[in-house]
Amino acid sequence: MNAPALAQRPAQLETLRTLRRAVEKALDGKPAVVELALTALLARGHILLEDVPGVGKTTLARALAQAVGGEMRRVQFTSDMLPSDVLGVSVFDQGTGQFVLRRGPVFANILLADEINRASPRTQSALLEAMNEGQVSIDGKSEPLPVPFFVVATQNPQDFAGTFPLPESQLDRFMMRIEIGYPPPHVETRLMLEPQTDRVVQVPRILGPEGLLELQEAVEAVRIEATLGNYLQGLISATRSSPALSIGASTRAGMSLSRAARARALLEGRDYCIPDDIHTLAVPLLAHRVRLAAHAEGYVPTRDEAEAVIKDIVGRVPVPL
Repeated sequence: MNAPALAQRPAQLETLRTLRRAVEKALDGKPAVVELALTALLARGHILLEDVPGVGKTTLARALAQAVGGEMRRVQFTSDMLPSDVLGVSVFDQGTGQFVLRRGPVFANILLADEINRASPRTQSALLEAMNEGQVSIDGKSEPLPVPFFVVATQNPQDFAGTFPLPESQLDRFMMRIEIGYPPPHVETRLMLEPQTDRVVQVPRILGPEGLLELQEAVEAVRIEATLGNYLQGLISATRSSPALSIGASTRAGMSLSRAARARALLEGRDYCIPDDIHTLAVPLLAHRVRLAAHAEGYVPTRDEAEAVIKDIVGRVPVPL
């Protein structure tokens, strides 16, 4: 049964406002970044925070976990990590004479995968099934993960020493790739002058896992009109015919963009989508899912180039009236 329209749920609207304010207080000066992260959370997606060290990636992840409650686990990825360090392992219990599963940190409501691209591709792939299906396979058995399950991964730019680029299949599991950037000058000045305190500790718990599930279910009730659906499909199709791209966005990318647009509408207090929902989300949701056309040998395309192509496509596809 569909959830009632947001207009009939003033308490939910107030919860969303309080949730946004709480996270913004921890990550001062970055309201747009907080909005994107909350949109992915409501849309049951996962986020990849990509930026240089020290701009607040871990702070944002911890603030989200603190505000929505539930169990959070943090994994610091390193080059010598094994898949079992993330998923868990079966060990023999001499007392019972049976193998017992020791669950890894992936068994949590929110998993903070810190510096994920410092791990080897083998360990990175351990998260594929978890992010896509909400379960993991250990010793041939499927183990369900807690609900809700949300991955916040951080990674350093690929030209940093000791990093392994995430493969396309792994990138596609992330609903959004978000760049935080440096804070505004006035915020940065204040942070430098303030006592060194942990802002996340001051973030209150706004709701628990059950409350988050209710909000995620309410996303399904947000309307997206047929004309807007045609516009969305037109954007996805345009990425496949662009000469600047060798691989365009997949159908799954379009479905993710549709779900994220509904979540953003809910976050903005609407029970219907508008073109601006798609415009705002197109770059962080699509740029990491496409592949740029071939360049000169040895040239590595940058993230900015992919984002520029998506922005150009969004500007060219006519918006429905």
